[in-house]
Amino acid sequence: MIYLDYQASTPLAPEAREAMLPWLEQFGNPHSSHRPGREAKAAIEVATAQIASALGDRDGQGRLILTSGATEAANWALQGAVAGTRRKIVTLATEHACVLDTAEWLADRNVELIVLPVLGNGLVDLDAAADAIDERTALVAAMLVNNEIGVIQPVAELARLAHKAGALFFCDAVQGFGRIDLPLDACDLVAVSAHKIHGPKGIGALWLRGGLDWPAMIHGGGQQQGLRSGTLSPMLCVGFGVAAAIAEQRREQDRIHINELSTIADKLFHDWILNGDGIHRYRGNRNLRCDGVDSSRLISDVRDVAFSAGSACASGSGRPSHVLRALGLSDAEARSSIRLGFGRYTTQEELREAAALINHAAARQLEWA
Repeated sequence: MIYLDYQASTPLAPEAREAMLPWLEQFGNPHSSHRPGREAKAAIEVATAQIASALGDRDGQGRLILTSGATEAANWALQGAVAGTRRKIVTLATEHACVLDTAEWLADRNVELIVLPVLGNGLVDLDAAADAIDERTALVAAMLVNNEIGVIQPVAELARLAHKAGALFFCDAVQGFGRIDLPLDACDLVAVSAHKIHGPKGIGALWLRGGLDWPAMIHGGGQQQGLRSGTLSPMLCVGFGVAAAIAEQRREQDRIHINELSTIADKLFHDWILNGDGIHRYRGNRNLRCDGVDSSRLISDVRDVAFSAGSACASGSGRPSHVLRALGLSDAEARSSIRLGFGRYTTQEELREAAALINHAAARQLEWA
């Protein structure tokens, strides 16, 4: 099986797996005071520092709270932002469902919600954003890298508009973490996830700017500075930390490899149309359209390649991608689109073989249409 769905999840790094295995046997509770507990606590503290460093916070200026994943972190960010007197959220139409669904849930509870449209290339109109962000705004939420089309939003500019109005800025950095520059100084809250950077599933984090007073997410034993109670898993934390450290160490090497693969993909899929901006994008994400092709059938026909028609979270819903619709694509065009994601462990030979299989199956569909 050739794996080309790196935006949905990434293969576990061998280094992370090796670091995690001993913690299957080392079962001490990291919140206990005996030696096994202290050892587990120390391992989690090292992992937390590794994740913060990969984010760009090497001096510990912010607080990193470990969560079950980025979905929890995003829910916490949005719900916490409107706990005060300001009750307005501004976000983008192409955001992940964990942001849009949470924002809509809050809108049903007397929170004002503005969902900004995007241009045909997937980028936000900053003039429209400036008009929407005002003194009532509590939070502006925007992804760094879109999970479906790979477009990189101008998050620093959006953060500047938010701060000018006295609002906070939340960045879903899941797809960009460890891969591209994150303007951490411009952010108040940032969500990240381990399994998008070759770490384990089931763990993520919310980074909070230093000095930011934030309501607790889960009450109980008072763990994690009293903000999120519950016993942490040393195994997951250690795996996340090592994956983050490896991503930081290999960032330039990974970037060169992915750019080489992207250049090859340009040639292999020259007959396909690229969805989203061709310049302001992460090159390991390629959302392509071939009008007349049914993407669901294509995925079924090409069984030796793992790729998708969009977000894994919306897979099987039967609805066209909300991201592609936000670009102005019709339902038919959205259903003719596929997402190819490649990364650290993808080889050039695998990409060429996958392209041949996908192109052949697409040509057969068009031939019999």
